[in-house]
Amino acid sequence: MAYPPRRVSSLLYSLSPLLLSRSSYTFSSIIHALPFCPPLFLSPFLSLSSSSMAPELQQEEDYTTGPEAPHKTRVTVVGSGNWGSVAAKLIASNTLRLSSFHDEVRMWVFEETLPSGEKLTDAINRNNENVKYLPGIKLGKNVVADPDLENAVNGANMLVFVTPHQFMEGICGRLVGKVKADVEAISLIKGMEVKMEGPCMISTLISQQLGINCCVLMGANIANEIAVEKFSEATVGYRENKEIAQKWVQLFSTSYFIVTPIQDVEGVELCGTLKNVVAIAAGFVDGLEMGNNTKAAIMRIGLREMKAFSKMLFSSVKDTTFFESCGVADLITTCLGGRNRKVAEAFARSGGKRSFDELEAEMLQGQKLQGVSTAKEVYEVLSHRGWLDFFPLFATVHEICIGTLPPSAIVEHSERTPKI
Repeated sequence: MAYPPRRVSSLLYSLSPLLLSRSSYTFSSIIHALPFCPPLFLSPFLSLSSSSMAPELQQEEDYTTGPEAPHKTRVTVVGSGNWGSVAAKLIASNTLRLSSFHDEVRMWVFEETLPSGEKLTDAINRNNENVKYLPGIKLGKNVVADPDLENAVNGANMLVFVTPHQFMEGICGRLVGKVKADVEAISLIKGMEVKMEGPCMISTLISQQLGINCCVLMGANIANEIAVEKFSEATVGYRENKEIAQKWVQLFSTSYFIVTPIQDVEGVELCGTLKNVVAIAAGFVDGLEMGNNTKAAIMRIGLREMKAFSKMLFSSVKDTTFFESCGVADLITTCLGGRNRKVAEAFARSGGKRSFDELEAEMLQGQKLQGVSTAKEVYEVLSHRGWLDFFPLFATVHEICIGTLPPSAIVEHSERTPKI
């Protein structure tokens, strides 16, 4: 009898004390006790060590419990869109469960007035629901929306940044001097800033402007699916401090959302950034009804360019990162069901006659595309460094987005022989 993945993951979750205890139980003996579990589904879990499993599988005493803890850790989510609201929901469920965290999770909201005349923050706090960006989903009664950015981050020990990347420089500017140096940050933002001196990853922007350490979380994470608790994975990228990474894993993970830490911030972040450019290409293919073979080819070429671009920018990027959730899994899910693919499909169906700005406003109810602006930023890097011939797919996506080439050119890029 086969059980669905959600049921299997919940069973593994419930067995976590056995998995991690120093007792006579072995992992194999526990698996034999679950004859209904499909071996193929369980295989990823068989290779996991206790240090890389979901944080609920860790002993909470590893972090800040006991009389020596000066205070409970406070968490603020900076951003309240679709993904930001889901992140708040995940975190809020864990802060209630973990004694080392303060129950309340603040969520900074860019204030808007709803058609009813009510302020968005008031609606969120009254309904326990982001009625504009995540309707129908309860966030947790311990989530408190706050329209004042400085007040929202005041006293927080852990900051979760999840806003459109083009707003981050301004947000960081407002927070300079408002957060302490020992605050830990994590970025769920998929994009980068391009400056005269070169590309700047959002995690680097946060670290440099605020003087704090910043990890990243990326993965195959379509927010609406996680909101209704469908099984999913994510990757936390960290620099040196694995204990901090594990604390982030602990804060985000649930029985349906499995998070794995790896020591590769730039690789994880670039995967999350660049896959949106490939998703735009996949949307063009769908809009022109070119078929699944063509789409698979575009995704493969896109993954190759993602890897090459990342390693040319940062020699520290690991090959194995592209096989994590942040890599090939995120690429697949975004090219199949993400907002960038959806809007690019509409763009191609219009023959490029309707702008991305117009389609974004019509189709996304206030959410922002990342792929079009990221394609522009990537193109600027490629042009400045003389790399355009190395990345024909990336270059072609941008040229289609600005109207220099028609959508059909997405399959003609192969006429340029890449030198990768």
